[in-house]
Amino acid sequence: MSREIGADGPTGGRRRGALATMAALSAMLCAACAVGPDFLRPAPPDVQGYVREPLGGTATAPVAAGAAQSFSAGAEVPARWWTGFGSPSIDRLVERAFQRNPTVDAAKAALRQAHESTAAQFGASFPVLQASYSPSRAENAIGTIAPTLNSGAPVYTLHTAQVSVGFVPDVFGLNRRAVESLASQEEAQRFQLEATYLTLASNVVAAAIQQAALKAQADAAEDIIRAVRRSLELLREQARLGYASGLDVASQESALAQAELVLPPLKKQLEQSRDLLAVLAGDLPAQGQPAQLDLETLKLPEELPLSVPSKLVEHRPDVRAAEALVHAASAEVGVAVANRLPQFSISAVYGGTATQFARMFADDNRFWSITGNVSQTIFDFGTLRHRQRAAEAALDQATAQYRSVVLTAFQNVADSLYALQGDADALAASVKAEGAARKTLDLTRRQLDAGAVNVLALLSAQQAYQQTRISRVQAQAARLTDTAALYQALGGAPIQF
Repeated sequence: MSREIGADGPTGGRRRGALATMAALSAMLCAACAVGPDFLRPAPPDVQGYVREPLGGTATAPVAAGAAQSFSAGAEVPARWWTGFGSPSIDRLVERAFQRNPTVDAAKAALRQAHESTAAQFGASFPVLQASYSPSRAENAIGTIAPTLNSGAPVYTLHTAQVSVGFVPDVFGLNRRAVESLASQEEAQRFQLEATYLTLASNVVAAAIQQAALKAQADAAEDIIRAVRRSLELLREQARLGYASGLDVASQESALAQAELVLPPLKKQLEQSRDLLAVLAGDLPAQGQPAQLDLETLKLPEELPLSVPSKLVEHRPDVRAAEALVHAASAEVGVAVANRLPQFSISAVYGGTATQFARMFADDNRFWSITGNVSQTIFDFGTLRHRQRAAEAALDQATAQYRSVVLTAFQNVADSLYALQGDADALAASVKAEGAARKTLDLTRRQLDAGAVNVLALLSAQQAYQQTRISRVQAQAARLTDTAALYQALGGAPIQF
């Protein structure tokens, strides 16, 4: 019976030689290149501007949010761009939304999941070490079969312990491409988190502006209702004195009813906008505290940043996320190619077995083995070939989707620039129209009091003034909202998280 005679004995020498061979083979195989296409970042669009013709400054109007706006080419978007509206209430709402909105928590969890998946796949690049211990109690049928123990005892306890090492050399880069794909998906999730912050800030600002605009429209409607009621009271007094007819009074009563019809929908939308702000801030509607927002106190940013078009793809988180997904799809092609090539594996086992726990590794109770394996799929009815073609089609799809996202990004910026120009012109025109309608209404009231016109002229003037005042408020809100939309279209600045 042979025995291990020491560290330098024949058994130990063979084991060390085999392990050295396995280590050298592993190093050689890991140095091999990774198959499949290497990802190259898409070149940014070669354009000089966002719109067909350069845009100058915007028009002005002598009201709140009526200042002229200019565009600073090449300037970066501030990290806290929403502070440019000069509203502490908006600032608090945005910060609260960042801290409490569940979409942020969901995006953070998705990023953590992607990170752990990448780390788990990266672990496959290293050997796996496992240890096991298996005790068993048995009795042999010595009347039927020969004893299995040297002692011949029919009843025995067997203790077996072993350590095994398994390693799959990444010969053709299958695991490296898999890690590359998962790392790119993690990067996409990181940009999705940035996009969540940017979208959330934009939604809060837009909802706050909408709430302020609805409150201003409701206030305007109430002012008009009060004015119509005063006119109705005067007409009733004139009818009592014989200076007005019953038809005049009835017409004014109809005008009052129409004016009152405008207010309930505005109040409904106002309460709904408050509910929206509460939910965006992470609160239930019943728990949200109404923000003190006044359209007249909101500041319109006068100098707007306009990044270089070639840099837009770096600033927009949705574009960067789409690029990362192209990278992931490219790596998946490498995974599919590597799966069609030979697969290598190496395993080693060292252990001992004995009827006494303390003697498992004594004398000749030890055992070991080193095994190498190479496998190659010869025929699978085209399964692996079609999987590679599917991965290549997925890469084409991701590339096309990336181009679509880039086109949409440039469209968003161009639309916002044109909207700001149009909003400024619309506000200037609505201010003039409101002033003219107000002047007409005042003159009509004086003429009615003097008996120069009938009540129908007053009703027409009141309706015209009501519409122009609400249009002016809507134009003010549009300038503020589209300014926030430009910040969002430019991608904002990365939020630190």
